[in-house]
Amino acid sequence: MKKFLALTALATTAIVAAPAAAAPVQGPRVEALVGYDAVRANVGDANFVDKYKDEGVLYGIGAGYDFALGNKASLGVDLEASDSTVRDRQAEGTLKAGRDLYAGGRVSFPLGADGSNVYLKGGYTNARVTATNGIVSASEDLDGYRIGGGAQFALTGKAYVGGEYRYSNYEQGVERHQLALNVGTRF
Repeated sequence: MKKFLALTALATTAIVAAPAAAAPVQGPRVEALVGYDAVRANVGDANFVDKYKDEGVLYGIGAGYDFALGNKASLGVDLEASDSTVRDRQAEGTLKAGRDLYAGGRVSFPLGADGSNVYLKGGYTNARVTATNGIVSASEDLDGYRIGGGAQFALTGKAYVGGEYRYSNYEQGVERHQLALNVGTRF
């Protein structure tokens, strides 16, 4: 939560400091992402709780559309599908993080006339988690929410590169922290 508040402060500073010529981002975008994924899970009942945690690589694709709101901000919608290499093996069994689907919104603030921006995001996420004890395996889809923030910097033409931090909290005691790098283009 502290990181989210720091990102909020960064975005607010960017709004105040943005030059008058800065234009908000708008239109459709697609991107590829890769990064760090840390999953924590407290699984079990009140008498016995297994604590699983592991780190791995997240990878996926995203798409969205941004709508300019005057000359100071954009509102956007985000869709994303990602997967992860996270797999925690313990004597009691293995917990594996699977695909993660996200749908949400974001607000972006321009950093300059070149299309660079900072943003805050939030929305619904659904992750698949698979547990096995070597004999029996079960998968479950977990609902949750995601909040985060990041920045995108214009490269050439409509291409951009960026990074973001995001926190997801799912039902049944599962949460994840992610740092993602993205490369994309606007149309």
